[in-house]
Amino acid sequence: MTLSTPPGLVDATTFRSAMRLIVGNVSVINAGIGEDRSGLVVISVVSLSAEPPKVIACVNRSSSTWAVIERHRHFAVNSLGPQHQKVAERFSGFGGIKGKDRYAGVEWTTMKTGASVLADAVAAFDCSLDEMIDRGSHSIIIGSVKALHTQDAGEALIYWRGGYRPLRAEV
Repeated sequence: MTLSTPPGLVDATTFRSAMRLIVGNVSVINAGIGEDRSGLVVISVVSLSAEPPKVIACVNRSSSTWAVIERHRHFAVNSLGPQHQKVAERFSGFGGIKGKDRYAGVEWTTMKTGASVLADAVAAFDCSLDEMIDRGSHSIIIGSVKALHTQDAGEALIYWRGGYRPLRAEV
């Protein structure tokens, strides 16, 4: 099905439907320490700079995680593999799971900033917050990477057409 809208008449529903056609890597962003921590799923994490290492992500200002990032001035980006689909679902709010209950069932650790890092993430970036730039309903968060870890899992979890899907490396 092809969908076109007249210029200037793009509403939020049509925009979201179109954005679901863009393939994105599924990551969980976590912030906070102990009982004061929160996290959410994003597909909008990109490298900003390699020297010095910096990443950017977009976080809805109405999310509970946004306030925790602002308060603690740190966040972790956890890139997920297919084995983490249930983690993605919990951090997306499926089943009404909130707060610290989202962290159950998998191993978390910390590196330098104190933000929670998924122990078996495909890639995890521990970041201090440089800046939050408000645009529309979201903030663009810019972080300096203070520590990272990777594992050659050969697979990634992606989001496309409104659902999670595995992306398997061809060998």
